[in-house]
Amino acid sequence: MTTFQAIILAIVQGITEPFPVSSLGHAVLLPGLLHWSLDEHSPTFLPFLTMLHVGTLAALAHVFWADWRAILIGLFSPRQTAQTRNKAFRLCSLLVVATIPAVIMGGLFEHHLRLVFANPFMVAGFLTLNGFLLIMTEVMRRRALRTMQDDSYQTQELGWKDAFIIGLWQCLALFPGLSRSGATINGGLMRGLDHLTATRFSLLMAQPIILAATAKEAWQLRHTPLSHAVIMQSLIGAVVAGVTALICSRLLLRFFREDNQNTLVGFGLYCLLAGLGSACLLHFHL
Repeated sequence: MTTFQAIILAIVQGITEPFPVSSLGHAVLLPGLLHWSLDEHSPTFLPFLTMLHVGTLAALAHVFWADWRAILIGLFSPRQTAQTRNKAFRLCSLLVVATIPAVIMGGLFEHHLRLVFANPFMVAGFLTLNGFLLIMTEVMRRRALRTMQDDSYQTQELGWKDAFIIGLWQCLALFPGLSRSGATINGGLMRGLDHLTATRFSLLMAQPIILAATAKEAWQLRHTPLSHAVIMQSLIGAVVAGVTALICSRLLLRFFREDNQNTLVGFGLYCLLAGLGSACLLHFHL
């Protein structure tokens, strides 16, 4: 892998991790479409992948530092009021409940699913399906809104059942090409959340999963000798992915904060075009 390829992959990771367009799907499709001879299962690629996750995690943690700070202070500071402590415990509990399905399903099936489905043609198909899911969720949500008696759409308070169901949606990301953030935002919308609340909870949910993946990858690297070139490319990738993810996370939150009429349809159309276009290019190339 060249430094140029490392930068491109890091930029794509930083964009596609917060956006609902599947970071794993793009990581599989991009080298094939650009005819890069990369072995993403090679031990020499793992340090780079780990540092991409480190950069992305640092960016999301920075964006949501106020939330994590409130959780930590609320849970561990003895000077907090009971109301503050209960609020922190509740948010922490919701994140734990939402993470459980992906931890269980990922531990049992992630390796097998990615081995079976992580070829470019199938990833292009799942990316297309991801686009359909994003668009259909918006269609179903709009129909639900039209059946309500008043025009305002009140966000319901997120409960443990809602968090668990959103966590089940997150399991769709085990299929390369289906977006983790897209699935969890869809799950939040289907449980009655507005776009901003669903997106914030989705990005908060992402961080424990990314942390767990990073820890697992770092443990696998404990006996791996690293060359200077691999270390430099990994550090560059971490910085580029982190900066890109920071910008894109803030853009996504601002996108839904400034106008409640903004939807996921644009991302869905992109996934449809990217998935179908990639399948056509791969077919004619072969």
